[in-house]
Amino acid sequence: MVEQKNSEIIDLKKVVSQKRLKAFFGLLQGNYGAYAMATFSLAVSAICRSAVYLLLAYFVDDVLGTPNFSRQVPLVALGFLGLALVQGIFTYASGTLSGRTGERVAQRLRNFLYDQLQRLSFSFHDRHKTGELIQKVTSDVDAVRRFIAQESIEFGRIISLFLVNFGLLLYINSRLAWLSVICVPITVGMSIFFFGRISKAYENFQNQDGVLSSVLQENLSGVRVVKAFARQRYEIDKFEKENWSKYLLGRKLLMWHSVFWPVSDIITGAQMLYGFYLGAQMTIQGILTLGDYIAYVSVLVWLLWPIRNLGRVIVQMSQGLVSFDRVSSIIKEDREPLDEGDYLPAARPRGEIVFENVTFEYEAGQAVLNNVSFRAAPGQTIALLGSTGSGKTSLVSLLPRFYDYTAGRILLDGVELKRYPRRYLRDNIGIVLQEPFLFSRSIRENIRYSVADDIPDSDIEQAARAAAVHDVINTFPKAYETMVGERGVTLSGGQKQRVTLARTLLKNPAILILDDATSSVDTETEAEIRAALKQLMENRTTFLIAHRIQSVMLADLILVFDQGKIVQQGTHEELLAQEGMYRKVFDIQTMIEEEVQREVASATG
Repeated sequence: MVEQKNSEIIDLKKVVSQKRLKAFFGLLQGNYGAYAMATFSLAVSAICRSAVYLLLAYFVDDVLGTPNFSRQVPLVALGFLGLALVQGIFTYASGTLSGRTGERVAQRLRNFLYDQLQRLSFSFHDRHKTGELIQKVTSDVDAVRRFIAQESIEFGRIISLFLVNFGLLLYINSRLAWLSVICVPITVGMSIFFFGRISKAYENFQNQDGVLSSVLQENLSGVRVVKAFARQRYEIDKFEKENWSKYLLGRKLLMWHSVFWPVSDIITGAQMLYGFYLGAQMTIQGILTLGDYIAYVSVLVWLLWPIRNLGRVIVQMSQGLVSFDRVSSIIKEDREPLDEGDYLPAARPRGEIVFENVTFEYEAGQAVLNNVSFRAAPGQTIALLGSTGSGKTSLVSLLPRFYDYTAGRILLDGVELKRYPRRYLRDNIGIVLQEPFLFSRSIRENIRYSVADDIPDSDIEQAARAAAVHDVINTFPKAYETMVGERGVTLSGGQKQRVTLARTLLKNPAILILDDATSSVDTETEAEIRAALKQLMENRTTFLIAHRIQSVMLADLILVFDQGKIVQQGTHEELLAQEGMYRKVFDIQTMIEEEVQREVASATG
C-alpha cells in the first residue's frame, strides 16, 4: 500500500480513495514546492506578457511624436527586451518544473503498480487480462503524467492569462471589458457539456485498446502454436475484428472533437470581431486613445484564444481523469495478506495434510471441489488422476493458499491451513508446473530464483546435478551464464523442465506439488525427469498430478477425481482390483502401449 521515496512514506491507496481532484493533488506529495513554483512562474509569465501591451500603449500615446522620442525609444526597447527575457525565463522554469514533477509522479505510479500487481491475489489475475493490465501501467500512467505536466499547468496558464488580461481590460475600459467576455460563460458551458461525452468515449476507447493489447499479447505468446496449426488467418481475423471495434470507438471520439473545435472557433471568433468593432467605435468617439485601442486588440486576442483553448484542455483533462480512474482501480485493490495468520512455527512443517469435507468455488454456486476428504502422512506421495477440469489443479492450489477453500477444512500438521501465513506456506512448498516458465535471464539466475541471491554457486550446480541437467548446461559455450530467451525458447522442453526441477530442488521444500510435470516431453526425456523427480520427492510429502498410470502407480495413495469429487482412492493394486474409472484408464493405456510396441517390433523386424 505504501510507496517510500527518500524517507517519505506515501499511502497511495489512501490517496486515490479521496475525491478525484484531491487525489490528484495527493499524488504530488514530495513535489509540492516544485509544482507551486511552476504555477508561480506561469503567473509571472502571464503578467509579463500583458505588461508588454501596456508598454506598447504607452509607447504609442506618450512616446511617438514627442520631443523626447529619440531619448525614450532605447528605454522602451529595453523594457520590451526585459519583459521578454523575464517571460522566457519563467516560462522555461514552469515547463521544466512541471515536467519534472509529472515524470516523478509517473515513475512513482509505475513502480507502485508493478509492485501492486505482484502482490494481488490469484483471483484478481483470473478476472483481468494481461493486455489490459499492461495498458493501464503504460498508456494510462502516461496520460496521468501528461495531465500533471501539461494539461493542469496549461489550465493554470489559461486562468492566469484570463485574470491578468481581464484586469488589464478593466483598467483600459470597464464597459468594454465586460462586453468582451460575453462568450466566456458560453464557451465554458459548452466545454463542460463536451467533457462528459468525450470522457465516456475516451474510456470506451481505452477499454477496447486494452482488449486489443490482450489479443496481441496472447498471439505473440502463442506464436509457435499459431504457426504449428497454420492458424494465421484465424488470428488475423480475430485481431481485425477487435481492431475494427477500436476504429469505430476512435471515430466516435474524433467526432466529438470535430464538433467541438469548429463551434468554439466560431463563438470566440465572433466575440473577437465584436470586440474589435466596439473598440474601434470607442476610439473614433475619443473614449479610447489609439494606444489604448492597440493594447486592447492585443489583450483581447490573448484573452479569448486561451479561453478557446480551455475547451481543448478540459477535453484532454477528461482523458487524464479517465486514465487516473483506470489506474486507481488497480491501486484500490486489496493486496494478498502474505503475513496474515496467528500460527507461525519456528521449524519447517512435517508434511501431514488432512482434507476434511473440503468444498471450493471460484464463483459462488459453482463448486469445482465438492466434499473432498483424505489424509496424507508425512513423506507420502499422493497422486491425483482424473480428466481435465475434474478439480486436480484446484485442489493443489489450496495448499499454498493461492485460493482459500469455501467450506470444510484443511489441516497441516494438525493446524488449520488458514491459520498459517501465506508466506510461510509458500516458503515451504515447491511447485513444478506442467508448462515450465523461465525468465529472460541466465540459467544460473533462473535456478537461483527460488532462493536468496547470495547462495553459493556450488549449491546451484548441485541442484542441477540432482535434476540431471548439469551436464547439458556445460555443453553450452557459456555454461551456467547462458542467457535463456523469452519464455526459455533456447532450451528444449525437457531441458526447461529439468531447470525448473533444479530451481525447486534448490528451494528444498517440505511439501512438493508436481502438476503434470512430464506430460509435455518425450518418453526418453520423461524417464530422465522421472529419475530426477524420484530424488526430489524423497522424504517430502508430494502431490503428483498426472494422466499416465505409469507416473502414479508407485504413489502411496491415488485419488481419482471426476467432476470435483473423489470417486476412488487407494493404492495402485487396490484400485486395479476394483471396477471403476482407474481400471478403465489403466486398460486403455496398457492396450495403447502394447499396440505401439507391436508396431515398433514389426517395423524393426
